[in-house]
Amino acid sequence: MFFMLNITEVNFRTQGMTMKRILTKVFGSILVALFLSCPLPSQASENLKAAVAANFMAPFKEITAAFEAETKVKVEATFSSTGSLYAQIINGAPYDVFLAADEVRPRILFGKKLSGEPFVYATGRLVLWGAGKNFCGRADWKDALSAEDIRKIALANPETAPYGAAARQALRQVGLWKKLEGRVVTAQNLGQAFQYALMGGVDASFCALSSALTPEGEKGCYYVVEEAPPIRQAACLLKNSARQKEAGEFLRFLSSPKAEAIKKRYGYH
Repeated sequence: MFFMLNITEVNFRTQGMTMKRILTKVFGSILVALFLSCPLPSQASENLKAAVAANFMAPFKEITAAFEAETKVKVEATFSSTGSLYAQIINGAPYDVFLAADEVRPRILFGKKLSGEPFVYATGRLVLWGAGKNFCGRADWKDALSAEDIRKIALANPETAPYGAAARQALRQVGLWKKLEGRVVTAQNLGQAFQYALMGGVDASFCALSSALTPEGEKGCYYVVEEAPPIRQAACLLKNSARQKEAGEFLRFLSSPKAEAIKKRYGYH
């Protein structure tokens, strides 16, 4: 009996050791499966996220390329109208920095304690751009609009795009708004307004000088809208950024000699 009891006890212990190994393997397999099923943080999630006014798209891409080459920090941009980006930020969009096309909205964010103190990173000019035969070679932008083949004119939404607001103000100032209002095609942002003219959907477009100085812009000609004052554009670091250090580095880079040289080539001061 004693012998049998010992055998049973040995069998029980052996089975216990076997079961322990089995459970260890099972739990190990579960943990591996869970690890593999959980997405690893992608590089995109580690990128700095920038909300950028559409007029600044071309220089921004070159500036970020120079910044990334120096710091290895990637920057992911969303280009849209300043008003649209501002609304996204107010509603909690996870941007790190905001590069607006005006000073007003960054200043409001600062007043609401949603950003650091804004600063002017660029000053742009409003131009009228077109590529038609009768458009180029005119006395000025007002004369260009009087050409017979100017039937449709693109304008960024004045309610959300500062350059669009400046264009409407200039048209009103010279007494052309009521005359041309029926021919105006409203775009969502300045980049779209330029594309409308570039693709031939409209005959001319009010856009930023930076668009006219791109390779695409060189396919046509432009007139500076002198009645529209230089447009001061402000940037700020957003308080909900999870990468305050890198975001701060990028904003400082906007004033570096490399960035200033790029901005100058696109007509910004």
